[in-house]
Amino acid sequence: MPNIKEEITGATGELQILVKDADGNVKTEMTVPNLVVNTGLNFISARMKETGRPNEMSHMEVGTSTTAAAAGDTTLAAAVSGSRVALDSTTVSTNTVQYVASFPAGTGTGALTEAGIFNASSSGTMLCRTVFSVINKAADDSMTITWTITIS
Repeated sequence: MPNIKEEITGATGELQILVKDADGNVKTEMTVPNLVVNTGLNFISARMKETGRPNEMSHMEVGTSTTAAAAGDTTLAAAVSGSRVALDSTTVSTNTVQYVASFPAGTGTGALTEAGIFNASSSGTMLCRTVFSVINKAADDSMTITWTITIS
């Protein structure tokens, strides 16, 4: 009987959050693991089929809930109004994709504790969600989130 190698495939990731004040001084820098939710896993599977595939991931959003991320999540638990922004860039390399989004002064302000990636400017499919320790983003602060997803 031949040896059969069992492969385990999964999607994992982390995000790096950088908040700067109006003068460009770093206020907060944090790296946080994330959860690729069920809708995100389904999205990845659907992208492998050439026809009928869903729109690519295009937006990131932040919120204020501390409810733990769960595989069944489809939205943020408490999105900050007007905080869903278009991605600045998407870079694909060996088994990873990196999404970068900027939240300028006046966008996504408050005591932030969650973030997610979506394939639409409203509603849409959520790829992943994470909850993190509070980051206080003042109205004149800017923030950049770099989110890396690894398929292994």
